[in-house]
Amino acid sequence: MSTAIYGVTALRALEARAASQGIDLMARAGQAAADWVAARYPVGARILLAAGPGNNGGDALVTAQRLAAAGYQAQVLLPQPPQTAAAQRALADWQACGGEVLAVLPAGSTRPDLLVDGLFGIGADRPFNDAWRTLIAQLNALAAPVLALDTPTGLDAWRGVARNAVLRADATLTFLSHKPGLLTGDGPDLAGDVFLQTLNHPGWGDDTPEGEVYQPSALTALIRPRNSHKGSYGTVGIVGGCEGMLGAALLAGRAALAGGAGKVRLALLDPRLPVDPQSPALMMHAAKGLPDCEVLALGPGMGQDAAALTLLKAAIADARPLLLDADALNLLARESALQTRLAARRAPTIITPHPAEAARLLSTDGAAIQADRIRSARALASRLNAVTVLKGAGTLIATPGGDYLINTSGGPALASAGQGDVLSGLIAALLAQHLSPLAAAALGVHVHGLAGDTYTRDRGGPIGLTADLTASMLSDELNRLVRHAPR
Repeated sequence: MSTAIYGVTALRALEARAASQGIDLMARAGQAAADWVAARYPVGARILLAAGPGNNGGDALVTAQRLAAAGYQAQVLLPQPPQTAAAQRALADWQACGGEVLAVLPAGSTRPDLLVDGLFGIGADRPFNDAWRTLIAQLNALAAPVLALDTPTGLDAWRGVARNAVLRADATLTFLSHKPGLLTGDGPDLAGDVFLQTLNHPGWGDDTPEGEVYQPSALTALIRPRNSHKGSYGTVGIVGGCEGMLGAALLAGRAALAGGAGKVRLALLDPRLPVDPQSPALMMHAAKGLPDCEVLALGPGMGQDAAALTLLKAAIADARPLLLDADALNLLARESALQTRLAARRAPTIITPHPAEAARLLSTDGAAIQADRIRSARALASRLNAVTVLKGAGTLIATPGGDYLINTSGGPALASAGQGDVLSGLIAALLAQHLSPLAAAALGVHVHGLAGDTYTRDRGGPIGLTADLTASMLSDELNRLVRHAPR
């Protein structure tokens, strides 16, 4: 199954190329949607299809025709006449086979077995007027299961931002290529389960994808020969743990051990705890300088005082791979000269901001970051010359060259204190095991998300997952992936 994400220009070029070759993508989309319904609902089920004035509405009309032919009770709601030639032909075909249309949703309409949303798809590019908002509210009030065609009405397919009204979907059947807005920001809550149907299209020509839905990779690099030792898997040095925030450094260290690092050293700004009773393998000492290690990770519980700033400056000037999180990013945001030095580093750098930290680095606010998460992640990666992990729903991993990955594992189980520290330690451990910065960041994000998914499945919900429990689950998730990786 394709994981590539193409932009709107490439999609329009593909549609034009299909039309020039006589390929009817609307017919294929309608058949694909009808097949999706037939695989899940019995013949005779009542299906209400809401069709808009554009080609998304044409897809819904073709779906209605195919479902009616297969014995389903298909009813079409068409608030406005079709405005494209293809959608007009689809309406004529629907009416030619005896199909009728409703201009309004009748008062007291009963709940259908399924509502198919073909109102706007990716075509909505502005807020809805009162009439459309009222209709969307009426359709939501039916409380029926919803299948969205291509994109739920009201969800920005590219940015993952909800407009002023959204028809919430339980599932989305998207066509030709993944749409990033379904997978990040508001998308995961509004699109439901996402299914891709490429419609056997004629190919992307010279267009290249702008991003990709992440699938676990680089796993063979983690297969361990029997003839190995702790030095084979690298030493991670974690700098952090000031007074009152020692737990953050401990969590990162425990995660690094669970993630497979051969050794983990903690350089602590508050060195009063000489040993971690839960993970005595952690080597702990005062942060009088940078630790002896192959990979540096700065930030978990580091604080923002002069001592922390001195350590950050030393790390940026260092030639070892570097991961920056939490207070290291907050310090970086205050020091433009340090940002310039970071961008000039020749050694690999990974940063792992949440939206508020990203906003400080870009001199904006969290709302602006969330309004265009992909652009924000790319901007940070380019400006700081660092692989950037923008955390949140549909975490983004962006490279300085502009490519990006969207991770689809994880969810609200990970919305608890310390989870970012766990993620930092895990990514640093993978980097120490010789994965590339992009591979380490993406796999770390994915495995961290899998731990949240496993907890949610096993406990029947996402409530109560603590960061220390997540850290203890990482090795199980990694081993499971590696065990099933193609050799």
